[in-house]
Amino acid sequence: MGEDVDEPVTGPARADRNEGPSFFSRHVSAAADTLRDTRKAWPGLSLYERFEEVVVVVLTGLIGLVIVAAMINLCVRVVLLVIFGLLDPAEHSVFQAVFGMIFTVLIALEFNHSILSVLHRQESIIQLRTVILIALLALARKFIILDASKTEPLTIIGLAAAVLALGAVHWLVRDQDRKDTRQPDGPA
Repeated sequence: MGEDVDEPVTGPARADRNEGPSFFSRHVSAAADTLRDTRKAWPGLSLYERFEEVVVVVLTGLIGLVIVAAMINLCVRVVLLVIFGLLDPAEHSVFQAVFGMIFTVLIALEFNHSILSVLHRQESIIQLRTVILIALLALARKFIILDASKTEPLTIIGLAAAVLALGAVHWLVRDQDRKDTRQPDGPA
């Protein structure tokens, strides 16, 4: 009788009990928190910083629409493939098409996440490591949808060289970030 059953369950307890759309509500709550933080910071921002904030919010909304459209397209295509019995993972072209669409959604999500980080952490718009990771995802998508039998060998070599170059740049940037965080504030 001392239990409060009507109180909503939030946070990890709700996720553990698999009640309701906690995934969706968590992201809506995060978006609301971001907008609230933006409104609080607004008076202290310069004109250009305000411009950046507006651009980031608009881009986030537009990319969100692209993600929703891509997800709807992916779901419709997969459902149609299942209904018509054409979803055979052993079929190379079906595998390429489905996973190409999945990678497109993942790339858009990562791109949206990188833009949102500008609002959360007040970082600059261009984040080199994130751009490199998105480019690597795009190249991975290209390799998945690539039909090696119809692609020129020089194209494949060029794509492989791009992956190696981006991987090396990512390693260098990551290594530099680690060195920067290890250095003490004062002279050594």
